[in-house]
Amino acid sequence: MAEPFVELAGVNKRMKRQTVIEGLRLNIRQGSIVALCGGNGAGKSTILKMIAGILQPDSGTITIGGVSWRGERRRYAELIGYMPDDFRFSPGLTAFETLSFWASLRGLPKSTAQEALERVGLADTGSKPVASFSKGMRQRVLFAQAILAKPPLVLMDEPTNGLDPYWIDTFVRQVKELSAAGQTVIFSTHQLQVAEALADHIALLRGGRIELEGDATEIRQRLGAAGLQAAFSEWFGISSG
Repeated sequence: MAEPFVELAGVNKRMKRQTVIEGLRLNIRQGSIVALCGGNGAGKSTILKMIAGILQPDSGTITIGGVSWRGERRRYAELIGYMPDDFRFSPGLTAFETLSFWASLRGLPKSTAQEALERVGLADTGSKPVASFSKGMRQRVLFAQAILAKPPLVLMDEPTNGLDPYWIDTFVRQVKELSAAGQTVIFSTHQLQVAEALADHIALLRGGRIELEGDATEIRQRLGAAGLQAAFSEWFGISSG
């Protein structure tokens, strides 16, 4: 069996004197798409921030392609494209200027910014201030910057929030293209239909721990439910109404 590309081993994290991640173990193969699902406070965003190197675990290890943040910070960062759940854009900067800035940080030409805007359907609005964009448009800019440098690992926190049905379908297609190109994707979502349509592997989290994981079919079979939403409701005792 091939070595995992992303490996979290015995990861623990406390914040404000509370344990938010406990004993987390997760092995992710290269080119896979992994969805982190769970209610508010389940630990999804914290896990993504720890993998991204924004937060550090109190104990345990996280490696990407055998590289750890503590050992090789610059190399580790170069492996990642990160899409936060929200971002305060600089007032007055256009979408093109914003992506050009991120491209410069990666040592990429400005043409990369235009290509990314085209990919997310914002080529015609690149000269407009991002601060004036709708939530869905801002999400597409954030997605564009996450994939700008074609990183081996793409991390996304609630990436489909604010997207209309057309762009959710487009997002699903584009993420599958990333996977087909060998890039690994880990994302969190409350939209379980997106997880079911997209992910190779789904981890259901509660209280900072993985309660159940597998592909969507395996989870349905284990819980005897007709779909991931029903499985989630059954497992966590949530009304489906």
